Amino acid sequence: MVHGNAPLSPTGRLRLARCVVDEGWPLRRAAERFQVAVNTAARWSQRYRIGGAAAMADRSSRPHYSPSRTATRRERRIVSMRVSRRWGPARIGYRLGIAPSTVHRVLARYRVPRLADLDRATGRPIRTRRPRRYEHDAPGDLVHVDIKKLGNIPDGGGHRVLGRARGKRIRTRGVGYSYLHNAVDDHSRLAYTEVLPDERAETAVAFWARAQAFFTASGISVSRVLTDNGACYRSHPWRDLLRDNDIVHKRTRPYRPQTNGKVERFNRTLLDEWAYARPYQRESDRRADLAGWLHHYNHHRGHTALQGLPPASRVPNLTGQNT
Repeated sequence: MVHGNAPLSPTGRLRLARCVVDEGWPLRRAAERFQVAVNTAARWSQRYRIGGAAAMADRSSRPHYSPSRTATRRERRIVSMRVSRRWGPARIGYRLGIAPSTVHRVLARYRVPRLADLDRATGRPIRTRRPRRYEHDAPGDLVHVDIKKLGNIPDGGGHRVLGRARGKRIRTRGVGYSYLHNAVDDHSRLAYTEVLPDERAETAVAFWARAQAFFTASGISVSRVLTDNGACYRSHPWRDLLRDNDIVHKRTRPYRPQTNGKVERFNRTLLDEWAYARPYQRESDRRADLAGWLHHYNHHRGHTALQGLPPASRVPNLTGQNT
């Protein structure tokens, strides 16, 4: 691949070399014509004499000999210790007197599996690749629901406005917490969220009724809902609401929040880009910004899982796409 600052492409090198070799131009004249150094003109001309037009292509910059490279015998010892003792790069490096970064490069060069991918007892690989990202085929096939606890901002601002020392003292005055109830469609990543005072069953049920109305107005018919094992999602009112709307309720495995990963990732985005995006002076200011940020997320913000398009691009019937 030609370097971005290279004055000559392979075609330009060939033209320069032919001017010197085939037409007899002086090196200095050819160098001035193609705006390169005389040494550069001489190098490409010599390569053309030896190898012809094929020699104008880029060559590997890898050196033929690397005197500082780790000896093969030592590399084998690193791999042997990893296989037999299942040690990490730091421990192997300390034992052999080698930098852990060098040990890591050796293990990567020999494609030794990570310790996280090995069975602890036998040392055999149990996972050879990362789990494939799943995605349901159509909007509404699965909606992820979750609750995120968020500390309220006292009047006058918290530690982001007043400084960490003074902010910590203010937080002890009992400003309380809010609860972000979030629902994210698996296929489109279209999101609906509300700031509510608690996470009780009746609050979660009322939230889902409004969230389902939002998805219905967007042309999405919800068939399944995925939640964790929180008490509000194990309650009878929650069960009855989903049953009455012909919605299948699925729960994550205990201690496996990654099963509900799409809404967990939305929680982090919500905190980074809205809740902690700027130093708010009071909680009411932050809540006033939520609706605008949510509209931006659904209609304008590019999503990496959607090839840079917003969630609205996957929901043709969603209103407000052009606003």
